[in-house]
Amino acid sequence: MTEISLNDKMTAPTAAALGIFDGVHLGHRKVLSEAVGYAREKGLSAAVFTFNTSSVTTKGRLETLMTDAQKKTVLAQLGIEYLLSADFPPLKEMTAEEFVSRILVGCMNVKCAVCGDDFRFGKGGTADSAELTRLCKSYGIETITVPQLEIGGEPVSSTRIRELIKAGGIARAGALMGRRFGFELPVIHGFSRGHTWGFPTINQELPENVVKPRFGVYCSKALVDGRWLHGITNIGVKPTVEDRSPPLAETYLIDFSGDLYGRVIPVELYEFVRPEMKFSDFEELKAEIRRNTEFAKRFFGVN
Repeated sequence: MTEISLNDKMTAPTAAALGIFDGVHLGHRKVLSEAVGYAREKGLSAAVFTFNTSSVTTKGRLETLMTDAQKKTVLAQLGIEYLLSADFPPLKEMTAEEFVSRILVGCMNVKCAVCGDDFRFGKGGTADSAELTRLCKSYGIETITVPQLEIGGEPVSSTRIRELIKAGGIARAGALMGRRFGFELPVIHGFSRGHTWGFPTINQELPENVVKPRFGVYCSKALVDGRWLHGITNIGVKPTVEDRSPPLAETYLIDFSGDLYGRVIPVELYEFVRPEMKFSDFEELKAEIRRNTEFAKRFFGVN
Protein backbone atom coordinates (compact mmCIF):
# COMPACT_ATOMS: atom_id res chain seq x y z
CA MET A 1 0.00 0.00 0.00
CA THR A 2 1.30 3.42 -0.99
CA GLU A 3 0.69 6.37 1.30
CA ILE A 4 0.07 9.72 -0.37
CA SER A 5 -0.17 13.26 1.00
CA LEU A 6 -2.45 16.24 0.45
CA ASN A 7 0.22 17.73 -1.84
CA ASP A 8 0.22 14.76 -4.22
CA LYS A 9 -1.70 14.70 -7.50
CA MET A 10 -2.46 11.13 -8.47
CA THR A 11 -2.52 10.17 -12.11
CA ALA A 12 -4.00 6.71 -11.53
CA PRO A 13 -7.82 6.93 -11.34
CA THR A 14 -9.22 5.59 -8.08
CA ALA A 15 -12.29 4.24 -6.35
CA ALA A 16 -11.99 5.72 -2.86
CA ALA A 17 -13.59 4.69 0.42
CA LEU A 18 -14.16 7.67 2.71
CA GLY A 19 -14.31 7.59 6.51
CA ILE A 20 -12.39 7.52 9.77
CA PHE A 21 -12.56 3.69 9.82
CA ASP A 22 -11.82 3.59 13.52
CA GLY A 23 -11.40 -0.11 14.23
CA VAL A 24 -12.03 -1.24 10.64
CA HIS A 25 -15.00 -3.21 12.00
CA LEU A 26 -17.43 -5.30 9.93
CA GLY A 27 -19.48 -2.24 8.98
CA HIS A 28 -16.37 -0.44 7.75
CA ARG A 29 -15.33 -3.54 5.85
CA LYS A 30 -18.57 -3.41 3.85
CA VAL A 31 -17.62 0.09 2.66
CA LEU A 32 -14.04 -0.91 1.93
CA SER A 33 -15.11 -4.08 0.13
CA GLU A 34 -17.44 -2.04 -2.07
CA ALA A 35 -14.58 0.28 -3.07
CA VAL A 36 -12.14 -2.57 -3.72
CA GLY A 37 -14.73 -4.52 -5.73
CA TYR A 38 -15.66 -1.49 -7.85
CA ALA A 39 -12.00 -0.71 -8.50
CA ARG A 40 -11.30 -4.23 -9.72
CA GLU A 41 -14.40 -4.28 -11.92
CA LYS A 42 -13.60 -0.93 -13.55
CA GLY A 43 -9.81 -1.22 -13.71
CA LEU A 44 -9.21 1.48 -11.10
CA SER A 45 -6.97 1.61 -8.06
CA ALA A 46 -8.57 1.06 -4.64
CA ALA A 47 -7.91 3.99 -2.30
CA VAL A 48 -8.92 5.31 1.10
CA PHE A 49 -9.27 8.82 2.45
CA THR A 50 -9.19 8.87 6.23
CA PHE A 51 -7.90 10.85 9.19
CA ASN A 52 -5.14 9.96 11.59
CA THR A 53 -7.35 8.98 14.51
CA SER A 54 -4.84 10.35 17.02
CA SER A 55 -5.56 13.82 15.59
CA VAL A 56 -9.36 13.64 15.63
CA THR A 57 -11.29 15.45 18.34
CA THR A 58 -15.03 15.49 18.83
CA LYS A 59 -16.15 16.61 22.30
CA GLY A 60 -12.68 15.68 23.48
CA ARG A 61 -10.13 13.24 22.08
CA LEU A 62 -11.54 10.32 20.09
CA GLU A 63 -11.10 7.00 21.89
CA THR A 64 -9.95 4.83 19.04
CA LEU A 65 -10.43 1.09 18.66
CA MET A 66 -6.95 0.65 17.22
CA THR A 67 -3.81 2.67 16.65
CA ASP A 68 -3.15 4.31 13.30
CA ALA A 69 -0.38 1.78 12.65
CA GLN A 70 -2.81 -1.11 13.21
CA LYS A 71 -5.36 0.52 10.92
CA LYS A 72 -2.87 0.88 8.09
CA THR A 73 -1.88 -2.77 8.39
CA VAL A 74 -5.49 -3.93 8.16
CA LEU A 75 -6.32 -1.60 5.24
CA ALA A 76 -3.41 -3.03 3.27
CA GLN A 77 -4.59 -6.57 4.02
CA LEU A 78 -8.03 -5.70 2.66
CA GLY A 79 -6.64 -4.72 -0.74
CA ILE A 80 -6.29 -0.94 -0.44
CA GLU A 81 -3.55 0.27 -2.79
CA TYR A 82 -3.38 3.98 -1.93
CA LEU A 83 -3.95 5.66 1.42
CA LEU A 84 -4.37 9.33 2.24
CA SER A 85 -4.40 9.60 6.04
CA ALA A 86 -4.60 13.27 6.97
CA ASP A 87 -4.38 15.13 10.26
CA PHE A 88 -7.76 16.56 11.21
CA PRO A 89 -6.94 20.11 12.45
CA PRO A 90 -5.62 21.48 9.11
CA LEU A 91 -8.80 20.35 7.33
CA LYS A 92 -11.52 21.07 9.88
CA GLU A 93 -12.36 24.45 8.29
CA MET A 94 -12.55 23.00 4.76
CA THR A 95 -16.01 23.24 3.20
CA ALA A 96 -17.72 20.27 1.59
CA GLU A 97 -17.17 21.77 -1.85
CA GLU A 98 -13.45 22.24 -1.16
CA PHE A 99 -13.15 18.65 0.09
CA VAL A 100 -14.52 17.29 -3.17
CA SER A 101 -12.63 19.65 -5.50
CA ARG A 102 -9.27 19.75 -3.70
CA ILE A 103 -8.99 16.25 -2.24
CA LEU A 104 -11.18 13.87 -4.23
CA VAL A 105 -10.58 15.50 -7.61
CA GLY A 106 -7.32 17.43 -7.31
CA CYS A 107 -5.38 15.02 -5.14
CA MET A 108 -6.84 11.51 -5.36
CA ASN A 109 -8.24 11.49 -8.92
CA VAL A 110 -11.41 9.80 -7.67
CA LYS A 111 -13.84 8.31 -10.18
CA CYS A 112 -16.05 6.63 -7.60
CA ALA A 113 -16.50 7.69 -3.96
CA VAL A 114 -17.82 5.12 -1.49
CA CYS A 115 -19.08 5.93 2.02
CA GLY A 116 -21.42 4.71 4.73
CA ASP A 117 -24.85 6.24 5.13
CA ASP A 118 -23.71 8.00 8.31
CA PHE A 119 -20.75 9.70 6.59
CA ARG A 120 -20.30 13.38 7.44
CA PHE A 121 -17.78 15.83 6.01
CA GLY A 122 -17.04 19.50 5.47
CA LYS A 123 -16.77 22.23 8.09
CA GLY A 124 -18.68 21.22 11.20
CA GLY A 125 -19.59 17.88 9.63
CA THR A 126 -22.70 19.45 8.13
CA ALA A 127 -22.58 17.66 4.76
CA ASP A 128 -23.89 14.10 4.43
CA SER A 129 -23.81 11.31 1.86
CA ALA A 130 -26.59 12.94 -0.18
CA GLU A 131 -24.55 16.16 -0.39
CA LEU A 132 -21.51 14.10 -1.41
CA THR A 133 -23.54 12.62 -4.28
CA ARG A 134 -24.70 16.07 -5.40
CA LEU A 135 -21.22 17.60 -5.33
CA CYS A 136 -19.52 14.62 -6.98
CA LYS A 137 -22.04 14.54 -9.82
CA SER A 138 -20.80 17.89 -11.14
CA TYR A 139 -17.33 16.34 -11.54
CA GLY A 140 -18.60 13.15 -13.15
CA ILE A 141 -17.76 11.12 -10.04
CA GLU A 142 -20.00 8.17 -9.24
CA THR A 143 -20.98 7.66 -5.60
CA ILE A 144 -22.01 4.57 -3.66
CA THR A 145 -23.63 4.83 -0.22
CA VAL A 146 -23.48 1.67 1.88
CA PRO A 147 -26.26 1.16 4.47
CA GLN A 148 -25.28 0.49 8.08
CA LEU A 149 -24.65 -3.16 8.84
CA GLU A 150 -26.69 -4.89 11.54
CA ILE A 151 -25.91 -8.22 13.20
CA GLY A 152 -28.60 -9.89 15.25
CA GLY A 153 -30.62 -6.67 15.16
CA GLU A 154 -27.69 -4.73 16.60
CA PRO A 155 -26.06 -1.91 14.60
CA VAL A 156 -22.36 -2.38 13.96
CA SER A 157 -20.82 0.94 14.91
CA SER A 158 -17.64 2.17 16.57
CA THR A 159 -19.76 3.76 19.31
CA ARG A 160 -21.44 0.45 20.16
CA ILE A 161 -18.15 -1.44 20.10
CA ARG A 162 -16.55 1.11 22.44
CA GLU A 163 -19.47 0.69 24.85
CA LEU A 164 -18.98 -3.08 24.87
CA ILE A 165 -15.23 -2.84 25.43
CA LYS A 166 -15.66 -0.43 28.33
CA ALA A 167 -18.24 -2.75 29.90
CA GLY A 168 -16.06 -5.85 29.58
CA GLY A 169 -18.12 -7.30 26.71
CA ILE A 170 -14.93 -8.11 24.89
CA ALA A 171 -16.18 -11.25 23.11
CA ARG A 172 -19.22 -9.45 21.66
CA ALA A 173 -17.06 -6.48 20.68
CA GLY A 174 -14.77 -8.85 18.80
CA ALA A 175 -17.76 -10.37 16.98
CA LEU A 176 -18.82 -6.92 15.74
CA MET A 177 -15.27 -5.97 14.81
CA GLY A 178 -14.67 -9.18 12.86
CA ARG A 179 -11.46 -9.70 14.82
CA ARG A 180 -10.40 -9.84 18.45
CA PHE A 181 -9.91 -6.51 20.17
CA GLY A 182 -6.30 -6.05 21.16
CA PHE A 183 -3.21 -3.94 20.82
CA GLU A 184 0.31 -4.01 19.39
CA LEU A 185 2.56 -2.17 21.81
CA PRO A 186 6.17 -2.23 22.96
CA VAL A 187 7.00 -4.26 26.05
CA ILE A 188 8.30 -2.04 28.84
CA HIS A 189 10.01 -2.72 32.15
CA GLY A 190 7.84 -3.08 35.24
CA PHE A 191 8.62 -3.76 38.87
CA SER A 192 9.40 -7.46 38.19
CA ARG A 193 7.17 -8.61 41.05
CA GLY A 194 5.52 -11.18 38.78
CA HIS A 195 8.89 -12.64 37.91
CA THR A 196 9.81 -13.19 41.55
CA TRP A 197 6.37 -14.76 42.17
CA GLY A 198 6.74 -17.22 39.30
CA PHE A 199 4.34 -15.29 37.03
CA PRO A 200 6.56 -13.10 34.81
CA THR A 201 4.51 -10.68 32.75
CA ILE A 202 5.00 -8.53 29.68
CA ASN A 203 3.99 -4.97 30.48
CA GLN A 204 2.49 -2.67 27.85
CA GLU A 205 1.37 0.89 28.53
CA LEU A 206 -1.98 1.67 26.91
CA PRO A 207 -1.94 4.77 24.66
CA GLU A 208 -3.94 7.72 25.94
CA ASN A 209 -6.23 7.93 22.89
CA VAL A 210 -7.06 4.20 22.61
CA VAL A 211 -10.28 2.99 24.27
CA LYS A 212 -9.61 1.37 27.65
CA PRO A 213 -11.22 -2.01 28.28
CA ARG A 214 -13.00 -2.47 31.59
CA PHE A 215 -10.27 -2.78 34.20
CA GLY A 216 -9.82 -6.37 35.20
CA VAL A 217 -8.54 -9.74 34.01
CA TYR A 218 -8.96 -11.29 30.56
CA CYS A 219 -8.11 -14.56 28.85
CA SER A 220 -5.73 -13.53 26.10
CA LYS A 221 -3.26 -14.59 23.45
CA ALA A 222 0.01 -12.96 22.39
CA LEU A 223 1.87 -13.37 19.12
CA VAL A 224 5.52 -14.19 19.78
CA ASP A 225 7.82 -15.24 16.94
CA GLY A 226 4.94 -16.37 14.76
CA ARG A 227 3.16 -18.37 17.49
CA TRP A 228 0.00 -17.39 19.37
CA LEU A 229 0.65 -18.13 23.05
CA HIS A 230 -2.10 -18.50 25.66
CA GLY A 231 -2.11 -16.01 28.48
CA ILE A 232 -3.95 -14.05 31.10
CA THR A 233 -3.96 -10.24 30.92
CA ASN A 234 -4.64 -7.78 33.71
CA ILE A 235 -5.63 -4.30 32.61
CA GLY A 236 -5.75 -1.49 35.13
CA VAL A 237 -3.81 0.57 37.64
CA LYS A 238 -2.76 -2.14 40.14
CA PRO A 239 -4.73 -0.98 43.22
CA THR A 240 -3.06 -3.56 45.48
CA VAL A 241 0.36 -2.13 44.68
CA GLU A 242 -1.00 1.45 44.75
CA ASP A 243 0.97 2.34 41.66
CA ARG A 244 0.09 5.73 40.16
CA SER A 245 1.39 4.98 36.65
CA PRO A 246 -0.95 5.13 33.59
CA PRO A 247 -3.22 2.14 32.83
CA LEU A 248 -1.13 -0.90 32.01
CA ALA A 249 -1.72 -4.26 30.34
CA GLU A 250 0.20 -6.99 32.15
CA THR A 251 0.14 -10.34 30.36
CA TYR A 252 1.36 -13.60 31.84
CA LEU A 253 2.18 -16.02 29.01
CA ILE A 254 1.55 -19.56 30.15
CA ASP A 255 4.62 -21.83 29.93
CA PHE A 256 6.74 -19.16 28.22
CA SER A 257 10.12 -17.88 29.25
CA GLY A 258 12.14 -15.31 27.36
CA ASP A 259 13.11 -11.67 27.13
CA LEU A 260 10.61 -9.59 25.13
CA TYR A 261 11.61 -6.13 26.41
CA GLY A 262 11.48 -3.48 23.70
CA ARG A 263 9.66 -5.68 21.23
CA VAL A 264 6.24 -4.80 19.84
CA ILE A 265 3.99 -7.72 20.77
CA PRO A 266 0.38 -8.13 19.56
CA VAL A 267 -2.03 -9.14 22.34
CA GLU A 268 -5.67 -10.12 21.77
CA LEU A 269 -8.37 -10.28 24.45
CA TYR A 270 -10.77 -13.23 24.36
CA GLU A 271 -12.90 -13.32 27.50
CA PHE A 272 -13.51 -11.13 30.53
CA VAL A 273 -12.69 -13.07 33.71
CA ARG A 274 -13.23 -10.66 36.61
CA PRO A 275 -13.13 -6.92 37.44
CA GLU A 276 -10.09 -5.24 38.95
CA MET A 277 -9.77 -5.95 42.66
CA LYS A 278 -7.71 -4.70 45.56
CA PHE A 279 -6.26 -7.47 47.72
CA SER A 280 -5.31 -7.31 51.37
CA ASP A 281 -1.75 -8.50 50.71
CA PHE A 282 0.52 -9.92 48.02
CA GLU A 283 -0.12 -13.54 49.10
CA GLU A 284 -3.81 -13.12 48.39
CA LEU A 285 -2.96 -11.52 45.04
CA LYS A 286 -0.64 -14.39 44.09
CA ALA A 287 -3.35 -16.93 44.93
CA GLU A 288 -5.78 -15.06 42.70
CA ILE A 289 -3.28 -15.02 39.82
CA ARG A 290 -3.02 -18.81 40.12
CA ARG A 291 -6.82 -19.13 39.99
CA ASN A 292 -7.03 -16.83 36.95
CA THR A 293 -4.30 -18.80 35.19
CA GLU A 294 -6.17 -22.06 35.75
CA PHE A 295 -9.33 -20.42 34.41
CA ALA A 296 -7.47 -19.38 31.24
CA LYS A 297 -6.12 -22.91 30.77
CA ARG A 298 -9.64 -24.34 30.98
CA PHE A 299 -10.97 -21.63 28.65
CA PHE A 300 -8.37 -22.41 25.99
CA GLY A 301 -8.41 -26.16 26.65
CA VAL A 302 -4.73 -26.44 27.49
CA ASN A 303 -2.96 -28.31 30.29
